[in-house]
Amino acid sequence: MAKDMITERSVDYSAWYNGIVKHAGLAENSPVKGCMIIKPYGFAIWEKMRDQLDKMFKETGHVNAYFPMFIPKSFLSKEAKHVEGFAKECAVVTHHRLMNDPNGDGVVVDPTAKLEEELIVRPTSETIIWNTYKDWIQSYRDLPLLINQWANVVRWELKTRAFLRTTEFLWQEGHTAHSKQQEAIDETTMILDLYAKFAEEWMAMPVVKGVKTANERFAGADDTYTIEALMQDGKALQSGTSHFLGQNFAKAFDVRFLNEGNKEEYVWATSWGVSTRLMGGLIMTHSDDDGLVLPPNLAPIQVVIVPIPKPNEVINEAVDKIIADLKAKGISVKYDMDKKKRPGFKFNEYELKGVPVRIAVGKRDLAENKVEIKRRDTMEVSNASLDGLADHIEQLLADIQTNLLVKAKNFRTELTTEVDDFDTFKDVIANKGGFVSAHWDGTTETELKIKELTKATIRCIPLDAKEEEGKCVFTGKPSNKRVLFAKAY
Repeated sequence: MAKDMITERSVDYSAWYNGIVKHAGLAENSPVKGCMIIKPYGFAIWEKMRDQLDKMFKETGHVNAYFPMFIPKSFLSKEAKHVEGFAKECAVVTHHRLMNDPNGDGVVVDPTAKLEEELIVRPTSETIIWNTYKDWIQSYRDLPLLINQWANVVRWELKTRAFLRTTEFLWQEGHTAHSKQQEAIDETTMILDLYAKFAEEWMAMPVVKGVKTANERFAGADDTYTIEALMQDGKALQSGTSHFLGQNFAKAFDVRFLNEGNKEEYVWATSWGVSTRLMGGLIMTHSDDDGLVLPPNLAPIQVVIVPIPKPNEVINEAVDKIIADLKAKGISVKYDMDKKKRPGFKFNEYELKGVPVRIAVGKRDLAENKVEIKRRDTMEVSNASLDGLADHIEQLLADIQTNLLVKAKNFRTELTTEVDDFDTFKDVIANKGGFVSAHWDGTTETELKIKELTKATIRCIPLDAKEEEGKCVFTGKPSNKRVLFAKAY
């Protein structure tokens, strides 16, 4: 069985992760180095994420649009910090046609088809969108403009891993324009709260909300807010970011409006996004050595029913009623009637795929008015009466969702360490891992030196960090609050 091929986490965490991606049927490598093919089961999970996030965006007044994936190269040069931040990751289109090789070696680029202006395959869409907003925004009556797009982007990565860091990935990117500075700041933090709510209530993945340091800030932003999660190997995962762009892009693309006093002003901007990186976070937050573990809220199949040993008329009749009762409660269920596979094989298969609840139905149990139930999060097996079974399963799914979040929170608490001296800092980063809460003197110089010596970065300055007098863990200079350090993906 494929799950026996998954390397244990304690032996090789990276191989374990790749094994789950492969054997749970989530994704595979494509012929293009650094890109991935998302398989149907993996895409079904992403669709659940996408659909819920899309609903949350629309409930807060945002609408969807779509902008071209090709961006004129000149657009990137209009915002200096932005182009500096993305220049090394850009894929560039230089020609628009191929031709047969005169030497007979397949096809080559047609040298006569060189573009007048080279195009960038979007690494992010601020530039093309703000060039468009220049025509859409004339007056305060056109504001706020609250737009999101679901798209793919390309960032030419040297080291890749499925979902976590790929050359091409899927995401959503919100781009909003406002008449007032505070309104834009409020938008930025509202989206951060929305991301955190989704991570905790749907992914069962606890996150820390915070602001990035100047060194870690999005290229072209005044402030970058982030949600940071902790994976089972003690590394942090930046799981979503929301950027207050100030007036930087408005000035770069000359996006102005007439205010209520009939005076011209530059608009205030935000951008924000999450990507298929959330899939990697989902895998590494909950899964175990037996395979994928999915929170019920994001599981494409919440309940699987396996007949023992095979489907027959008596079992099918009982299962039909179970399915009807579960579907009436909005629970997704699959009845595996495949006669070519034995029950044991099916059990392993659905455990590997992380299906939250398995119901085994056999004639002997039916005669006693019961079925066998196994929950994926704890692997606990129990019997349940057919009477009120749908209510029992509904509550069980809720319990699993809650348990996964509590378990992940407890893990994060155990791997969050306050330190006050650099020797302890280095020891914790090297040997324990996790979040290290420590004072920092606020300088980029110190931040980079700590990264050089330990490979740990400041993940964020937590929004709920309490004011306290302290000394920088590295320089001993005064500090008034702790920040979170960690090694990260």
